[in-house]
Amino acid sequence: MKSLSKSKKGEHEIQELSHDEFFNQLRQKEYDRLDKEKHVYLDYTGGNLYSKSQLEQHFKMLSEHTFGNPHSTNPTSKISTALVEEARESVLKFFNASDYYCIFTQNASMALQIVGESYPFEKNGHFLHCVDNHNSVIGIREYCTRNGGSHEFFPINFDDLSISDEALLEKLTKSKGDNKLLAYPAQSNVSGVKHDLNYIKIAQELGWDVLLDAAAFVPTSVLDLSNYKPDYVTASFYKIFGFPTGIGCLLVKKSSFEKLQKKWFAGGTVRLSSAQTPFFFLIDNHERFENGTINYLGIPAVKTGLEYIQDIGMNRINDRVDSLMKYLHKNLKSLKHSNGTNQLNIYGPDKRENCGGTIIMNFHNPDGSKIWFEKIEEIANSKKISVRTGCFCNPGIDEINYHLTIDELSDCYTSVNKDNVKDLRDSLEKMRGAIRVSVGLATNQKDLDTFISFVKELKDKTIVNTES
Repeated sequence: MKSLSKSKKGEHEIQELSHDEFFNQLRQKEYDRLDKEKHVYLDYTGGNLYSKSQLEQHFKMLSEHTFGNPHSTNPTSKISTALVEEARESVLKFFNASDYYCIFTQNASMALQIVGESYPFEKNGHFLHCVDNHNSVIGIREYCTRNGGSHEFFPINFDDLSISDEALLEKLTKSKGDNKLLAYPAQSNVSGVKHDLNYIKIAQELGWDVLLDAAAFVPTSVLDLSNYKPDYVTASFYKIFGFPTGIGCLLVKKSSFEKLQKKWFAGGTVRLSSAQTPFFFLIDNHERFENGTINYLGIPAVKTGLEYIQDIGMNRINDRVDSLMKYLHKNLKSLKHSNGTNQLNIYGPDKRENCGGTIIMNFHNPDGSKIWFEKIEEIANSKKISVRTGCFCNPGIDEINYHLTIDELSDCYTSVNKDNVKDLRDSLEKMRGAIRVSVGLATNQKDLDTFISFVKELKDKTIVNTES
């Protein structure tokens, strides 16, 4: 897909499409349903959109062949196995990961679970995670503590939501554990801030294993695992190209594979096992962690999706997303009520030099009071604008943005049974949650202008924070 259309300058010369022309034609060709249904989709970090051609290619494959369950040598099983292995190789090639195993999972969360339940925390283990981590990463601390290990977190800077170098290095050098696991995101799923991949090598040289959550990073950025070599990497494919959902991967550096100690065995993970005696032999590659029957009808679509992205070009996507976000950020920052109060509080760095396609904000009334995110989402929904609101399964960013102290949080969570955002707001007497806007390869300027106009329509209006 080097060019969506060709026009001759001379007999054999092709005029390249401009940046905007390329993506506008891509939208018209592959994502015209957005305009037909009048959707303004700004939730690409929540889930990317699939193209028409991906579906056509995948359904053509399904309709022309007969597929059987893998783990057999019968003809239909062999077809499934061959296509699954092609997809696996395409993943390794996409990430330049020849030194890794690719384990197919249901999603990035399941990939993280595999690391959490298999890492040897019981052997003087220690888990260190960033405060800016998805709940599925933070939850690994439960495996750690229940196996006798210790855990702690390191902070981010309030002003630009980047990792605090000094705090991280202090934590990395102080720990004396025998098995030490550092986990952090390549890109925040909330603020869009990209965190330095050089931390990987720094931590490893200090005796740490590194788990990189790449789910928010890889949809718009190149991750070259021949250059940066974390021990474990997690991703979800629908975040990259929309279809299929329900398939992710855990990439495990081959030299770190045996450190993950599988606590049980299941169908498809053993070479031999016995029901009457306590003997079994685990497979010594990626299949060890692919429990039961994998999604053999869906996994071939991963190869199709990756080829689609490669045809467009990841660097091209990155440049497009960067351009869109700078345009959006610049226009939103300037919006004020007539009395001079900012309509929005935009969190994160003032400059978008090291950020992906995600931005978070809260809306203000003319008197400066914050508007509940639920009220903004309700209004946006009525205009067919899809944004995401809440805490985005990342409590740390929310706690940093609202200056919530450990004492405040401990008192709230231990003294009262609070199980939703409204109750937490009432107990803490502080705002919780925000509005997240994210863009992708099908976003155009009209989408952004529609959202900017949506914000402008709320100028000088007071929205009362009451339940609908």
